[in-house]
Amino acid sequence: MPKPVSRKAPPATPLYSAAEVEAMFARFAAANPEPKGELESVNAFTLLVAVVLSAQATDAGVNKATRALFAVADTPDKMAALGEERLCEFIRTIGLYRAKARNVIALSEQLVAEHGGTVPEDRAALEALPGVGRKTASVVLNIAFGQPTFAVDTHIFRLGNRLGLAPGKTPLEVEQAFLRIIPPAYLRHAHHWLILHGRYVCKARKPDCGRCLIADLCQSPEKELPL
Repeated sequence: MPKPVSRKAPPATPLYSAAEVEAMFARFAAANPEPKGELESVNAFTLLVAVVLSAQATDAGVNKATRALFAVADTPDKMAALGEERLCEFIRTIGLYRAKARNVIALSEQLVAEHGGTVPEDRAALEALPGVGRKTASVVLNIAFGQPTFAVDTHIFRLGNRLGLAPGKTPLEVEQAFLRIIPPAYLRHAHHWLILHGRYVCKARKPDCGRCLIADLCQSPEKELPL
């Protein structure tokens, strides 16, 4: 069994009180009660493939390639039968497509051989698949199986450090920091809210503070104050 994610003691002087963090997530929940991932999929397997393909690529770019792919290969058996070269024809517009094609075919074959062609609902089993790391496993467990996992992508990593909510030098450190502060009632959708917030509001180049739901609570030094 994998070791549980550590919930070590929080820093001595956190920037935000528990009430402020609660208020942040309450606002996200009120504005978007049922957030959805933007990768298109038709089942747990196609979700897994889409997340693997999305590494260092945009969701929009992945969706454009996978619509035709999933129309012909929406199960591990069909994907494995497609073969690496044929798969490359579908995904060549996605960065690192050859390496990703190798992983997708290999994970499809492993799913057939070891899991009867189904995607496992277990983190260790998912992370044992080719091309599947902690973030990918967390996304699949959350979206496909409703587990309260927290996936750290580039947006969440940026927000954790920019806002001082969950600072860390690595994605795992940021994940652990967020898990210490997110109220359990909000954990199921927390990473979706934060991804969307980072993608469309608290953007990498310049945060759009005028559209921010939590601007009055934010203590980031990058926050733009009203004139």
